[in-house]
Amino acid sequence: MRHARAYGIAGLTALGVVAAVAFAQSTTVPLPEEAPVEASPLGETAVADLAEADWGDPQNGATLAGTCAACHGLDGKATVREVYPSIAGQSERYIARQLALFKSGERVSPIMQPFAAPLSAQQMRDLGAHYAMQEAGAGVADDTVVASGPYEGMKFFEIGQQLFRSGDAERQIPACMACHGPTGAGNPGPPYPHVGGQSSWYSARRLQEFREGTTGESDTRLFDIMHEVAQDLTDEEIQALASYMEGLHTRPDARMREMMAQLDTGAAPAPAAGQGEADIQTQDGGTVVIEEGQDAAGAVAAPDASDPAGPRTGSEQAEGEAEAGTEGDRTGDPSQQ
Repeated sequence: MRHARAYGIAGLTALGVVAAVAFAQSTTVPLPEEAPVEASPLGETAVADLAEADWGDPQNGATLAGTCAACHGLDGKATVREVYPSIAGQSERYIARQLALFKSGERVSPIMQPFAAPLSAQQMRDLGAHYAMQEAGAGVADDTVVASGPYEGMKFFEIGQQLFRSGDAERQIPACMACHGPTGAGNPGPPYPHVGGQSSWYSARRLQEFREGTTGESDTRLFDIMHEVAQDLTDEEIQALASYMEGLHTRPDARMREMMAQLDTGAAPAPAAGQGEADIQTQDGGTVVIEEGQDAAGAVAAPDASDPAGPRTGSEQAEGEAEAGTEGDRTGDPSQQ
């Protein structure tokens, strides 16, 4: 009996301990609240970081460009013009800023963002410096005659040419060349991009984005400029403008073309400046010829045989370059260049 009583007391004690443990485990004690963790997006300061970077190193940029070569080419000329934009001749600041926008997510591209994400601000400047030193290429402008509509009878690229050079005062659309230059080379300061020779599909897509006015950029000053310009453009005008810019490229001036033609035919080049005559390239593409003993004030500007920044057109490509003997018969019509 004595042992049975001891076993009973021990069993009751164990049961009490088990019950206490079970009660303790079922009781929830709240932890003190802490401030939620704020996750900063990768590359949030990517654009601002560019201001702290040094001028780009083109040699290091050339090394980094190996990653870009599959699409944009080592020389910045797109490997497939119908798929990728060309970036040869683009300004350092513009390329670096676009890479920073991709990295920060302010400009969305499933293709570009993974490539931009690991780049530092200095590497972006280096890449920009490399591509800025490459020679820009050019495509072909569409010279099909418009069959109907407000521009009936004009060649398609001429619609874009009119807007690029003169704008539209009635609709308060400024001339594109005011910012991007007569050859479409851009302005590296603001930075306004190089648009001459760019694939028309890419230029048209960007103009459509500007027209819509929707952007993820935190600093919208540059975007807003283009939105003001593009908001009243029609689809036809956007496509024509993009076509004109694709064919736009820098041409040698009249004097240089004459010298090139003489070299091709084996004739002696004309006397150099200071040996009987000199010339001064004018802003409108003409050439002022100064005879010996005559000053520039008394010289008469002779119009250039062709525009120094005209677009290549489809018919021009099909017919080939004009023979050297017909250079003097060319007019200002870019389709004849």
